[in-house]
Amino acid sequence: MRFLITGFGSIGRRHFRNLVTLGYDDIILYRSNKSTLDTDEIKGFVVETDYEKALSHKPDAVIISNPTALHLDVAIPAALQGCHLFFEKPISDSMDRIPELRDALKTGGGKAMTGFQYRFHPGLNQVKNWINQGLIGNVISARAHWGEYQPGWHPWEDHRKSYSARKDLGGGVILTLCHPIDYLRWMFGEIHSVWSAYNSIDHLQIDSEGIADIALLFENVIGHVHLDYIQRPGKHVVEIIGDSGTITWDKKDGVARCYSAEYEVWHEFTPSSDFERNTLFINEMENFIEFIKGNEAPMCTLEDGIKIQEIVSAIYQSQIEKRRIDLE
Repeated sequence: MRFLITGFGSIGRRHFRNLVTLGYDDIILYRSNKSTLDTDEIKGFVVETDYEKALSHKPDAVIISNPTALHLDVAIPAALQGCHLFFEKPISDSMDRIPELRDALKTGGGKAMTGFQYRFHPGLNQVKNWINQGLIGNVISARAHWGEYQPGWHPWEDHRKSYSARKDLGGGVILTLCHPIDYLRWMFGEIHSVWSAYNSIDHLQIDSEGIADIALLFENVIGHVHLDYIQRPGKHVVEIIGDSGTITWDKKDGVARCYSAEYEVWHEFTPSSDFERNTLFINEMENFIEFIKGNEAPMCTLEDGIKIQEIVSAIYQSQIEKRRIDLE
């Protein structure tokens, strides 16, 4: 199986290493050569700076890991050629060309999957299991808080020039850290309405929003997501309140905890000792490969990714129009 990786920043590099680890070394790289990271590890691999040339190698699958606003520029031609697509989230920076993407996939006949890797986290999977088992009764509210200092993500580069900071590349905290919106939808079903408030942070000197608070209305659950680019030390936690207990999860140690009001006892789940952050990315790539081989269903479909794109668009619309946005 031949893979084409578009973009060789930190996430493209991670996918490259993981494919090699999984035994796939027929890899083409399409890159701008603007990255400041060392490139010794890709010596001996084909590197193209022209996308038509990259596609002329006839890859079976394309890993979309270039800046968010440029995703569909590479995804649509690949889809028309019949390639399978793995999208680093989010799918794009807007809904504008989503119909074109769907048509291209229909024409080419390839499959597509979205890479929301937190769906593979064992702690969050345990949280979902506890909810489905009714251990805390009927869920009333769910809150996710993710604050992390954006200048510290890639210390080797100017944070103001990274895609996560630049609005023209699809940056901003809402798009870049949209994982909680996805995993809360995965747990509780469709989101019917959104409200939002977001703002820039002068300290960061970036042109995209650096903080956002988002209310999500599910069928029977009120959700809240806080995102920011400034908090130190970083914090990524979830709290779910039911009428018979509470569930918490903390990314720092990966531990999930469930309090049963009926028995007045805490249950605790700890990931296995060999679990690490990269395990999420390995598992999602294995799922993608088995999906395109026809052996597994995707953990996160293309349509899941498109739905998050629609919700994110509504989140921006909510502040612009200063009102609640109802989704179909």
